Amino acid sequence: MHGMGKDYYKILGIAKGADEDAIKKAYRKMALKYHPDKNKSPGAEEKFKQISEAYEVLSDKDKREIYDKYGEEGLKGGMGTPGGAGGQGGNYSYTFSSRDPRETFRMFFGDEDPFSNFFSFGGGPGGSHQFFMGGGGGQPMDIGDDIPYGMGGGGYGMGGGHPGMRYSSGGGHKRQDPAIVSDLMVSLEEIYNGCTKKMKITRKVVSPDGTSVRQEDKILTVEIKKGWKAGTKITFPKEGDQLPNRVPADIVFVIKDKPHSVFKRDGSNIRYKAQIALKEALVGTTLHIPTLDGRIVPMQLNEVIKPTTTKRIPGAGLPYPKQQSSFGDMIVEFDIHFPDKISSNAKKQISACL
Repeated sequence: MHGMGKDYYKILGIAKGADEDAIKKAYRKMALKYHPDKNKSPGAEEKFKQISEAYEVLSDKDKREIYDKYGEEGLKGGMGTPGGAGGQGGNYSYTFSSRDPRETFRMFFGDEDPFSNFFSFGGGPGGSHQFFMGGGGGQPMDIGDDIPYGMGGGGYGMGGGHPGMRYSSGGGHKRQDPAIVSDLMVSLEEIYNGCTKKMKITRKVVSPDGTSVRQEDKILTVEIKKGWKAGTKITFPKEGDQLPNRVPADIVFVIKDKPHSVFKRDGSNIRYKAQIALKEALVGTTLHIPTLDGRIVPMQLNEVIKPTTTKRIPGAGLPYPKQQSSFGDMIVEFDIHFPDKISSNAKKQISACL
């Protein structure tokens, strides 16, 4: 390579003879590492600009050919374009400022946020789904974050990037369809015990010869873990319609609490409203409190119960999502039934006692 200036191959950490896939893989890795939204170290933004410039040049056949012959100064100084019309070398002037490096980043990754599912396992289409709770280190993820379901058959992640990073295919030439989001109603008993749900989806798939589109049904298996909070998202990457020149949409299920006839959820606690008569509220009684695991817990009331009184049964709530051997509490509230009317004699007796 002639001339002076930046060494784009060195910036991307690739050999001069690197093919298109190697260039994309290197840009993917370096751009994610030095993106100024994620990397706040000094010099990261400038490095990000250089990475974007290197990719823009090396991913374009004509620009790369000029660069290989004349270097950065030759490319930006207007050396002849290779293979011009009629074999005539034209004038080609390249100035990187014509494209924002963030725009290059956006065009490469399409509509998806490459940081949103940082712990998603990679792999190829057609693999079986497997559930996991964290990245390669096995640390639990924060419940309430997106929880991606990795695609099996490919091991952990794709070469050249962070282990488990999920990328849109096509290196920016294809745009990903918007995510398809659906609520997944789950009962308190299912949250308490954990469960497996089979979700049937119907999607469009192009035939192998590319001449027709057909519909196919697919079953997605969702493992509901004990204690999951409402709002937890489970993402199946690229399980939407498989159409030409489009990156399939992610399928996203959002956990929603199904209304319960007896209990109400309060985080990892459960609220239960006991019905008692005014007499029981004043003189005491023994209540029998139901729980989610089918037990009946006796509760002795000796003091006066007011409408604002609450009692706790420790450990009778839901499992904590990050420590499933520990449980929240049952919070017992009281609905005191007052009589519609009382006799004059009863009023006198009550007045004498209070």
